[in-house]
Amino acid sequence: MELKSTASTVNRIAFIGNYLPRQCGIATFTTDLCEAIAAEYSGTTCIALPVNDIEAGYAYPSRVRFEVAEKDLDSYRRAADFLNINNVDVVSLQHEYGIFGGRAGSHILMLLRELRMPIVTTLHTILRDPDPDQKRVLQEVAALSDRLVVMSKRGAEFLQEIYGVLPEKIDLIPHGIPDVPFEDPSFHKDLFGVEGKIVLLSFGLLSANKGIENVIAALPAILARHPNVVYIILGATHPHVVRNEGETYRLSLQWLAQEKGVEGQVIFYNRFVSLEELVQFISAADIYVTPYLDVAQISSGTLAYTLGAGKAVISTPYWYAEEMLAEERGALVPFRDPAALAAQVIDLLDNETKRHTMRKRAYLFGREMIWPQVASRYMESFNRARSERRHFTPPGFIVKPLDKRPGELPPLKLDHLRHMTDETGMLQHAIFTVPKYLEGYTTDDNARALMVSALLEALGNEEALKLSIRYLAFIWYAFNTETGRFRNTMDYQRNWLETAGSDDSHGRALWALGTVLGHSNTPALQSMAGQVFELALPAILNTTSPRAWAFALIGIHEYQLRFSGDRRASQVREELSGRLMALYQNHRSDKWRWYEDRLTYCNAALPHALLMCGQSIPNTTMTEAGLESLSWLADLQRADTGHFVPIGSNGFYQKDGERARFDQQPIEAQAMVSACLEAYRITNEKRWRKEARRAFEWFLGRNDLNQPIYDPTTGGCRDGLHPDRPNENQGAESTLAFLQALLELRLAENILLTMETRIP
Repeated sequence: MELKSTASTVNRIAFIGNYLPRQCGIATFTTDLCEAIAAEYSGTTCIALPVNDIEAGYAYPSRVRFEVAEKDLDSYRRAADFLNINNVDVVSLQHEYGIFGGRAGSHILMLLRELRMPIVTTLHTILRDPDPDQKRVLQEVAALSDRLVVMSKRGAEFLQEIYGVLPEKIDLIPHGIPDVPFEDPSFHKDLFGVEGKIVLLSFGLLSANKGIENVIAALPAILARHPNVVYIILGATHPHVVRNEGETYRLSLQWLAQEKGVEGQVIFYNRFVSLEELVQFISAADIYVTPYLDVAQISSGTLAYTLGAGKAVISTPYWYAEEMLAEERGALVPFRDPAALAAQVIDLLDNETKRHTMRKRAYLFGREMIWPQVASRYMESFNRARSERRHFTPPGFIVKPLDKRPGELPPLKLDHLRHMTDETGMLQHAIFTVPKYLEGYTTDDNARALMVSALLEALGNEEALKLSIRYLAFIWYAFNTETGRFRNTMDYQRNWLETAGSDDSHGRALWALGTVLGHSNTPALQSMAGQVFELALPAILNTTSPRAWAFALIGIHEYQLRFSGDRRASQVREELSGRLMALYQNHRSDKWRWYEDRLTYCNAALPHALLMCGQSIPNTTMTEAGLESLSWLADLQRADTGHFVPIGSNGFYQKDGERARFDQQPIEAQAMVSACLEAYRITNEKRWRKEARRAFEWFLGRNDLNQPIYDPTTGGCRDGLHPDRPNENQGAESTLAFLQALLELRLAENILLTMETRIP
């Protein structure tokens, strides 16, 4: 457990836990640790991934790059993807069973299993008597972590004796505390109107296990000896307690104070204070009291803070307090014993020399706990984890058969996307990998690019906002307020080549705008996209292209994920979905389950749109039609050997005619991935997940020529598959089709946890 200084090789650290302004001890610790390391090591980038316990999340600072939804298992997988593609050197995990979803907080295992970098886990709870689920989860967390940090010797002992962790994997690092001077308590008392008073203090989020009632019950005896004592109870009620029980506990404390006749000496500060305010409260205290009721507490931030500030501390003998207050750094009293507590307070107030000696011992002990010192210790642990990184497969945890664990998705590479994007927007074509200025730009491609950037934002990619602004600005400029339509083609000199573009470009622009409105959390993007969406929506009713209708319907669906009450959007959705449904009913036969008498391009978008409408309206007939037509298309586009074969663009496929095998276009694979993922979300049938993977694998070389269409050296995508070779040009449509498919799979695909079999 001895840490030795090593040269730093850690440039980028991700902190996973709760984060301020969420109100809890883990949030405070994670924030303080992250900020302390950022302050001490200016060359190191620190990012945070908090866990949200409410759907709306919190107003996090800019250091927060990705938010994990506590109960959404797939959110943990997406967080792992985000970390893997963002060059993180080390992950610092704050582990506490209660902050993660799943039985015994098992959802966090999904994230840890997928990470490709070292993991250093700080254990805030180590149970002496865990139930089977808690023990298995912590054992796997330990197995997946490169190093484990504990804050007490007892915690290290428990890890070895109960959980079988080797001692050389454990680092003992104290709980960090702010660096405050050793001050006279009277200095800050006027801030709180208690000058001339003796101040007892307890602070932290209130809940029934904090034992505050025992201090209130001890006050009559204390006041009989020292009538100028006041007791400050600092802290809001724990948010989870408020949601489930309201303020019952706080009210019971107030009623007890009235019953004991001490209501005039008890002060409640019912709020979550800033660090600066907290330091002032602590400084004003003469005696700090932690009357917790449960012995099984392996750490306590509140105790660490007050000990390090040089306060006289009285505590019940929970594990952490026994260790921290040893050697007369504080006083211990029995659990639930107001009389003993009163006697100890009176003794310290009667013996000023004893009290100040205790304060000095505590303050000197706390010098090793100030955040700069703790940050240095953590950085040593991070460097050690990185230098000792071992690739291993813990038995019984990771190995899965192929059907349970599909092949890894390619890493996200945006090089070619950047090459194809200039200050105007996304260029349309390329010769090999070189942008072709001669053919300028299209709204179609910038709409696709805007969708990709919205998906990047969902993954927390740092370039997402910059790209979204560029593409959204193009879409805004493309809109012609005189016609209510989008222009589509622009030359390199920024001259529009028509007053109104194609029906499909109009529908695709609505799709992109709806995606931004439904998924982006950037207010400026939402506001701008909302204005254009509202202005452009009516014109879609005057179009005649079924694909334009489908694109618009998908956009409306995305939009209504956030704005479900928009009647106008609902009316347009009902009109367009009715048209699509009528087309299907008019053209469908037992052998031809399609919307037209011809299959052309972006075919899967039609059932995709109908599936979404069937769910959101809702309309079971539409859902069934969408599934039936998508199933027929999937069978049609499957080779005898099982790989994906899209309808070729060199002639397409006329009913009762001959199907074109080539040229195969990337847009078909992307459309199929999107539609099948939607079918999987609706039905939860594994067949659709497999169909999405089948279509995506076409990009990777599982196709008629066994040739990759995706270019891993550039991150771009070749423009299609000819009968004898891939088209080596990497234009906007193909590259964006690949990126959209990849990002949608990253957001939607869910690999089953081993815990589903290990923990029933």
